[in-house]
Amino acid sequence: MRTDNRLSRMLHVLIHMSKLEGAATSETIAKMLSTNPVVVRRTMAGLREAGYVTSSKGHNGGWELAVPLEDLTMADIYRALGSPEMFALGMANDDPKCIIERSVNARIGDTLAAAEAMIVEQFGSMTLADLRADFEEGMAAVPAGEFRG
Repeated sequence: MRTDNRLSRMLHVLIHMSKLEGAATSETIAKMLSTNPVVVRRTMAGLREAGYVTSSKGHNGGWELAVPLEDLTMADIYRALGSPEMFALGMANDDPKCIIERSVNARIGDTLAAAEAMIVEQFGSMTLADLRADFEEGMAAVPAGEFRG
């Protein structure tokens, strides 16, 4: 099963955007993420619909933050991305009438739901400003000229 790295990638992009003067184009973001600008636009659309970023077309157009990082949590971005699946574990549905299968699936499902709720709660306690502060603290420890962002 493929991992869904959209949350990590969008958090990365939003921290970069907070450091920019002006808008970041889909092309610029795509180069940063080694992907296609269409993928960037599709992914950023959820953030725009949630009101976290704005987009403008034309010369000097692109994506800009619409909300201060202090007012955005990791949970906000997670939800704006459609609450991607967190776990690769799945449940068998070979015989939905089987009482054992239903019991196993119920326990697995309940456990995964509880774990996901705990993670989202943790995400809700971390702002993007906290992430930016982590970045800035890390940058202070990096010798000049060695930063790769």
